[in-house]
Amino acid sequence: MPASSASAVNGTTYFMESEEESVRLDLKTDSTAVEEQARWAGVLPGLRVADLGCGAGKTTHILHRLVQPGGEVVGIDCSQQRIDYAVDHYSGSGITYLLRDARGSLSDLGRFDLVWIRFLLEYYEQQSSDIVRNAFELLQPGGTLCLIDLDQNCLGHFGASPRLERTMRNLVLAMQRRYGFDPFAGRKLYAYLYDLGCVDIEVRMSAHHLIHGQLSETDRFNWLSKAEAGRNAPGLFADDYPGGYEEFRRELLAYLEHPRRFLYTPLIMARGKKPAAGR
Repeated sequence: MPASSASAVNGTTYFMESEEESVRLDLKTDSTAVEEQARWAGVLPGLRVADLGCGAGKTTHILHRLVQPGGEVVGIDCSQQRIDYAVDHYSGSGITYLLRDARGSLSDLGRFDLVWIRFLLEYYEQQSSDIVRNAFELLQPGGTLCLIDLDQNCLGHFGASPRLERTMRNLVLAMQRRYGFDPFAGRKLYAYLYDLGCVDIEVRMSAHHLIHGQLSETDRFNWLSKAEAGRNAPGLFADDYPGGYEEFRRELLAYLEHPRRFLYTPLIMARGKKPAAGR
């Protein structure tokens, strides 16, 4: 896989960007899990829904199916590549894909019954509150804002060697410093809704990654893609891996493929409603 094409500009880039990112997002999206999450969020027939950070469009397509008959979904992403992929693979009547940046105002898109943000805030540590605020402004009174993200992202694992453990942690921290990646986005979701004055806030936590025993091809591809994004981080591999990134990758792959290893990542979902007019 080609190295990430993202560049560091004060945490404003998507560091996972690559020629294969749309494929990675598509493959790793569990349709059953997304449907369960969407039903918990309150996605129902007839609603108008915005999917901020729609990526490859698979989640948008699932949301669209759940709002039928009579509903509409607008998928928004800042990557032309991902928008093109979504249009090619997940189009349909009642689905619109727009090339927009959720860090800026989206008020011209009108009002929505539900705004959905899944796995977007983790890439914008310093700007996630702006994204949530813009999403809140899209809601009509009584509408629902649903935030879904990971906590301790890529930090929950057991069975790695001391040097692999150090480097995996340092890789996450390097992405945080260089690109504004937030490995602790999930724990902040409730506070975002609270600070905006949302009512009827509910929170749920479950496992996202829960990897033990035999490694699936999807998990192998996903985790190696994440490692690839940090291959050019300055000095990251110098102390523990004389052979540089390639030596690190070989040990990481051996660790991932060993059935004794254990990896997990908590997933946190938070939903709240915009107060009804006059409330």
